[in-house]
Amino acid sequence: MQLNDYIAERLAQRRPLLMTHVVCGYPSFEDNWRELEIMAERGVAFVELQFPFSEPSADGPLFVKANQESLARGTTVAQCLEFMARVTAAFPFRVLMMGYYNTAFKMGHATFVDRLAQAGACGYILPDLPLEEAAPLHMLADAKGLSPIVLMTPTSTDARLAQLGGVARGFVYCVARRGVTGASTQMDDEVSTFLSRCRAATSLPLAVGFGVSTAEDLRFIGDNAEIAIIGTAALRAWEQGGESALSAFFDGLGV
Repeated sequence: MQLNDYIAERLAQRRPLLMTHVVCGYPSFEDNWRELEIMAERGVAFVELQFPFSEPSADGPLFVKANQESLARGTTVAQCLEFMARVTAAFPFRVLMMGYYNTAFKMGHATFVDRLAQAGACGYILPDLPLEEAAPLHMLADAKGLSPIVLMTPTSTDARLAQLGGVARGFVYCVARRGVTGASTQMDDEVSTFLSRCRAATSLPLAVGFGVSTAEDLRFIGDNAEIAIIGTAALRAWEQGGESALSAFFDGLGV
């Protein structure tokens, strides 16, 4: 099923869809698996599997720590790809690789997209890859049926948003505020206006991330976009109390 058909089918059942985030190997791959089981039970539509990197420039303190500790425990790209293949074979949600361009550069573009496709990914998110340098990788990805998910930010001009919309595939990741992940975001008229600008730049579904953590946030996103991205808040819940705390977090979201 094509990604646009999958999103349309899921939106007929729930709005907004949920996209969650797991850092491969943190706290362990076993913990990752149980997190994913809980996420699947709650009807999550997408999961970002983050391949840990030493300089995760778009991530806030909690994810920086997770990346560093996963690497310190010896997590490799090969392990992440093997884990991804297990995940896509076992769970109904779609899986995206999230990481940084250095991973694709070191592997080589062709190998990178080949391995992601073989592992069952539907696309990837590389927040540090500039649009002006992305075309060679994105062309290879398109040939493999992978969707490169581009980021739109509040600081972008309308002209820049239109450029991003022109190359976007699958859906668009709308960054709800300036800065890195982790801090809460006030879902207000400013965010609504930004999402209207994004909507004018693309016909693809909009996914909203950075600071999404409450049922009220989900209601706001459901009124203004198609997908809510939940990362730091879920990991924080896991760190506070493992399975029971993560389940309670999702209960609080009303899912």
